[in-house]
This record gives sequence, structure tokens and C-alpha cells, in this order.
Amino acid sequence: MTTDTTSNRRTQGRREFAAVMTCPAPRDTSPAIADGLIDFVFAEIWTRPGLTRRERRFITLSCAADADAEQPIVDHVYAALNSGDITITEMREAVLHFAVYAGWPKASRFNGIVDQQWERVNRERGQRVPPPEPLLPLTTPNDPQARLARGEQCFMEVNCLPYVPDRDNPYQGAGILNFVFGEMWPRPGLGMKERRLITVACVAFQDAPYPILSHVYAALKSRDLTFDEMDEFALHFAAYCGWPKASHLDQMIAEQKARVLEEWQVEDRNTVQE
Repeated sequence: MTTDTTSNRRTQGRREFAAVMTCPAPRDTSPAIADGLIDFVFAEIWTRPGLTRRERRFITLSCAADADAEQPIVDHVYAALNSGDITITEMREAVLHFAVYAGWPKASRFNGIVDQQWERVNRERGQRVPPPEPLLPLTTPNDPQARLARGEQCFMEVNCLPYVPDRDNPYQGAGILNFVFGEMWPRPGLGMKERRLITVACVAFQDAPYPILSHVYAALKSRDLTFDEMDEFALHFAAYCGWPKASHLDQMIAEQKARVLEEWQVEDRNTVQE
């Protein structure tokens, strides 16, 4: 690589870092920062057209929150809020969704950092922190049996498969149907695509075999994420969670793309026959 090419990458990386992180790029010349973070992650990955900057933030936030690395969580929460790419309401809803798929202890830390950085953003702008918005109204029924029925319906809509397990099992009935799909997924604070991004990141960094398969499949089958977007997801995920885990995710994406494509072809043939 020529000196001019390296210089151009460095310039582009520093420019993109400032735009994404809403602060100047570090002057650190170590290989990890200069060659890796600036020249590659920001010069090449964040500038790619396959996902929007806002969409990349949801992947990054999920990975940073899972990594338990204090400064990256602080920096990316601050940048997402300060840039306006993610509103405080969306951020808090993202924390709840993250809690379901990555665990409440990690989400508790994530939530605390969100509060701190929201106060910082407002302080830097010379304004008071706005009062918290009221809890978003639930759109799901209060009757227990009706909630379970709504949970089954939402499970099928999200996973593109009917619900099979025993609803009398506490994990399945009280957890999966009543709360995760009976209340959390239908909440209005985030769109379906944003919830897909958080979920796929969480199941991928936890190496959970069936959840990776099912959520990659559902994101593609539902068309909430295109094939190209899912490929781009794997690359961005690699930068923030590591190449070994991303390699496994990439393999799963390839398998589920083939599965979904075959199913679509069958559906198209059946439609023509009808």
C-alpha cells in the first residue's frame, strides 16, 4: 500500500470517526488505534453503504454493552444520543430489548450509562435534562389468556414459524409468550428492523445455536433485513465482537439465505399453480 493511499485512509478515517463519535479522532499512533480503528473500522466499515449509520449504531451498542468495556459503552452511547441518530426514548427501549436477549445485569449497567450520557449531552448544550417521558402505552391485553394468545401470534409474526412449545412451562408461558412476545416485541418504542438488529447481535455474541439460526432465518424470511444487509451486518459485527464469532454468524447467514431462497421459490411456484 502506497504512502498516499495510507494517508488518504487515515484522513477519511479521522473524518468518519469525528462524524460518528461526535468528537475528534484520537492522536494515538499505536497499530490498534491508528491502523485498526481509524484506518479500517472508521475509514472502511462505517463508510460502507450496506447499512445506515443509525442501523450500525444498534449493532455497535449491543456489542459494546456485552463486552463490559466501560469507555466504549460510554463513547458509543454518548455519540448515538449527541448525534441525534437515536432518541433517548429509542435508546431506553433498546436497553429493554437488550435486557431480554443479553441479560438484566448487563442491561442494568447499560441503562445507567444511558442516564449518565443523556445528562452529559444536555449539560453540554446548556440545558436541563428534560423530564422522563411517561412509559409507552402497552398495546397488549391485560387478561392472562388473551396475553398468551397475543404472545403466540406475535411469536409467529416475529419468528415466521408457529409456536410449538408447551405454554404451561414457566419459561415458555410466563417468559416467552407472556412477556417477550406478549409485551416486549409489540412495544411501540422501536421499529421491527431495529429490534432485529439488537436481537441478532445478542444471539450471535452468546453463541446460542438455535437462537442464532431462528433469528437470522426470521430476519431474512420476513424481509426486515435483506440478504445484502445481513452480510453487511456480519462484517460490522466482526469489528465490534471479533472475527471468530462473526465467522460463525456468517456461516449461519449463508445457510439461512439458502433456506429462505428455497422457501420463496416453493411459495412462488405454489402461487403460480393457484
